[in-house]
Amino acid sequence: RSKQSLMAPRYAPSLLSRLPPLAFLLQIIFIVLFAFFVEIDHHVTVEKDFMDTYADFQDVHVMVFLGFGFMASFLVRYGFSSVGFSLLIAAMAVQWATLLNGILLHSTSNWMVRIKLKSLVNAELSASSALVAMGAVHGKANPVQLLLMSLMEVTGFVINQWLIHSFFKTLSSTMSLHIFGALFGVMTSWVLYRRENEPRHEKEKFDSRSGLFAMLGTLFLWMFWPSFNFALVPEKIIAYGTYLSLAVSAVTAMAVSVLSSPNGKINLVHVQGSILAGAVATGAAVTTVPWMDMAIGFCAALLSMLGFRYLKGHMLFAFECHDTRGVLHVHAVPGILGWCAYVAIRLARAGDATVAFRLAVHNICILLITVSMSLVMGIITGLFLKWSFWKPQQDRKCFDDQTFWEFPHLAVRK
Repeated sequence: RSKQSLMAPRYAPSLLSRLPPLAFLLQIIFIVLFAFFVEIDHHVTVEKDFMDTYADFQDVHVMVFLGFGFMASFLVRYGFSSVGFSLLIAAMAVQWATLLNGILLHSTSNWMVRIKLKSLVNAELSASSALVAMGAVHGKANPVQLLLMSLMEVTGFVINQWLIHSFFKTLSSTMSLHIFGALFGVMTSWVLYRRENEPRHEKEKFDSRSGLFAMLGTLFLWMFWPSFNFALVPEKIIAYGTYLSLAVSAVTAMAVSVLSSPNGKINLVHVQGSILAGAVATGAAVTTVPWMDMAIGFCAALLSMLGFRYLKGHMLFAFECHDTRGVLHVHAVPGILGWCAYVAIRLARAGDATVAFRLAVHNICILLITVSMSLVMGIITGLFLKWSFWKPQQDRKCFDDQTFWEFPHLAVRK
């Protein structure tokens, strides 16, 4: 018997009957839709504006296709899948988001979608929300389920943007991206929960090599996140505050990790997520005041680290919800913290009680719509993905690359 047959999970489900047909079908549909409803906007603006937008596009592009994938590669036997499936999901989600954003938010009277470089940036931002959601089911879903999940997440996210734009004449901020993606993923994970994986799957662990690659992806996100918020928020001064918040988050996460560890040591996986929490919160708060951004980064990293250390395990036992990458603590909690800071600052600056009341109601309604849409869409998606037709892998095959990828170097032929 070959070495590969001994090491790989037995009776691994073949992707042949599900992934190629679905991928080809979706690509053909998208090509046809693009042929009839999408055209390039040839209106040339000032060259400087184009170069500024292209710089944003480059930075967001690196974050979506490199940063998120490598950040997820911390699991010792799930590196290929982390990077490969992130690429697959983002590439498909960008196409779908380009269509949906154009049709619902920027379409013309004849339903033609005119895309420009900013359209691709917005599509990649929508795809990043799907990657956030994927973190909650990381290692527990096959690529077919992940593809379908990404399409449904992008659909829900864009519809949520459209509802907010229709009712409040504004597009939601970065808060919506992180909160929607995180809660959507958590609810999907709750529906797909596998009791057999309690208390922790034997393959859900990391070593020095996988941790190093994951830290590399985290550093890419850490370095380019000011551009991410810059592309999302109209106030371009947000880039300064994001950088300061990231710096404070990195220091705070390291310190809290040592303090909360029984052995007085740093937990690499916890730190990887928490050093980004400040940027998430700052993007939602939009304070434009340096010390406020730094304080928000401190609080966000503190809450994120404590959530990783203490709340993640309680969620598993109390609510039967397994969040592999802790997206609730990296994206949802900091996003809500930033939203609270945003509302509090605007209320303090409002000179009239009536204006303050309207502002509070306005932002509370936006948050409630975002949370409600994410929870409902997450549950619907989870129920849809739970269908046995999608051939989900067995419990012992979770968090394992050999379920889906070839390893020719392990095969020993006699």
